[in-house]
Amino acid sequence: MTEINNPMRTATSEIHWDKVESYIRREVPYLGKETMKSKAFSNGYSNLTYLVEIGDWQAVMRRPPFGPIPPRAHDMEREYRILEKIYPVFPLAPKPLLFCEDPKIMERHFYIMEKKSGVVLDHDLPEVYEKTERTGQLVSEAFVETLVKLHNIDIKATGLDTIGRPEGYLERQVHGWIKRYQNSKTEDIDNVTHIEKWLTENIPLSPAPTIVHNDFKLNNMMYCSEDPGKVVGVFDWEMCTIGDPMTDLGSAVAYWTAEGESFSGLPSVTGQPGFYSRKEILENYAQISGRDVSNFDFYLTFAFYKIAVILQQIYYRWKIGKANDERFETLIIGVRNLIENASRSQRKEFLK
Repeated sequence: MTEINNPMRTATSEIHWDKVESYIRREVPYLGKETMKSKAFSNGYSNLTYLVEIGDWQAVMRRPPFGPIPPRAHDMEREYRILEKIYPVFPLAPKPLLFCEDPKIMERHFYIMEKKSGVVLDHDLPEVYEKTERTGQLVSEAFVETLVKLHNIDIKATGLDTIGRPEGYLERQVHGWIKRYQNSKTEDIDNVTHIEKWLTENIPLSPAPTIVHNDFKLNNMMYCSEDPGKVVGVFDWEMCTIGDPMTDLGSAVAYWTAEGESFSGLPSVTGQPGFYSRKEILENYAQISGRDVSNFDFYLTFAFYKIAVILQQIYYRWKIGKANDERFETLIIGVRNLIENASRSQRKEFLK
């Protein structure tokens, strides 16, 4: 956990922590008399996450980013309700504790969930792990096993089939993300039009629907501090739904950065010795899950394109002056790199 120090936090004074503390004390019994402490977690470009502490009691607060946000985006209530359904059958998800929509406490909805203890792997291995190839192998194995475990949940038996519409899911996704790109386009990038045409004309038949996390990547997970082969948490469920599990696998492989890559917004620890290659992630998933991955080139192409769109949307907000975070200025480089990867994947050249 680190204190964030960047322009995104210039508006944190808008959070009235005294009101948040009063709310928590009303809802949670037997808290100590110590003053509540809060600290921002180091995170990405989306929802804001804070550690809150009152004595020995610890929890995590999630709220939308400050400033203008698109309609229906950053829906804290939906994320909270999904966690209510997911946690009982997949306890790697954080247990949801409180949901608040009172504008007298905060100008936007927020929720509070349990704090899990462990380490998040991002740009490097933590000091508590040995920097050996065996560590990378254990992390990789646990990563794949966790994704398979999530996709193997019986959505009908658990009542989770109500959180999404699997019919036509992949087609809606493809057309929806293309629309998002067109709405945030800032320059002409080679191959974008060709990739978009190819995606719309080559949508495969989806396998049986499963839970789809929709942002499954290594730095959205937490590992045990003592055991790099044990996952203790999976976070960021805001886009979770029911749909095509291959979209999760595509994103997981796309985010799994290889040695020597430095794409903006993607973690780099997976390029270190011992970690699976992207192809090994795919092969291991296929072996454990038994699912057909013969159309994976489509899903990987779409994943690279989708991540490019995410960065493009953020860059667009910066370009028009709606976001002042200095990190956003170079995101267009990541967009171009990701589009090139999508092009290579579309040509079946990426996982050779």
